[in-house]
Amino acid sequence: MKKAVILASAMALLTACQTPTDPLTGQPQRNNTAGGAALGAVAGAVTGLLIAKDKKGDDQRKAALIGAGVGALVGGGIGNYMDRQEQELRQQLLNSGVSVTRAGDQIILNLPGNVTFASDSADLNPNFIGVLDSVAIVLNKYPQTLLDIDGHTDNTGSAEYNQQLSERRAVSVGTYISQRGIDPRRLLIVGFGETRPIADNSTDFGRQQNRRVEIRISPLRQ
Repeated sequence: MKKAVILASAMALLTACQTPTDPLTGQPQRNNTAGGAALGAVAGAVTGLLIAKDKKGDDQRKAALIGAGVGALVGGGIGNYMDRQEQELRQQLLNSGVSVTRAGDQIILNLPGNVTFASDSADLNPNFIGVLDSVAIVLNKYPQTLLDIDGHTDNTGSAEYNQQLSERRAVSVGTYISQRGIDPRRLLIVGFGETRPIADNSTDFGRQQNRRVEIRISPLRQ
């Protein structure tokens, strides 16, 4: 496992990874080699966003939150807490394009790539900002949860490129909601590239389904 790194300034990172506008698409180009290097090299606990290569950051987040006085959930209160949060998320995200799925005590928000980002870009779609604001409103009301932000792509292009794109997109979402009051110590950001498809990559529809960012909301337990 590569050592997890703390994001000093996600916005500076995203800006540094940009190159001039593509004359054909009108979209900012990104230097993928530079972006990947920056993501792995950034250090310094400024914003506190935890970017890792896998899912082994739970103990670190739990210790930080509980040490800061955020109480852990216990017993039957966990289900009720997550039920109320799920209901509010469903109300806020109705007709937004974001799906809300419940898996045990975990809530999964699926942010489709085609509505969250411009094509082949990690820049948030301006029309989607209001949706993320709605997500942040609810998440701020329920601070006793851990938030995993997972980036995923289809298998078009090289695996290296897709890995870097998935990381940048997850960082964009994590950075934005942290700027809306979410305690960054709750977040763990991981890019999975093309390794975790949920649909068939041999079809246009399947590839569209696979291009996504997921926010996984889990109760803070001891």
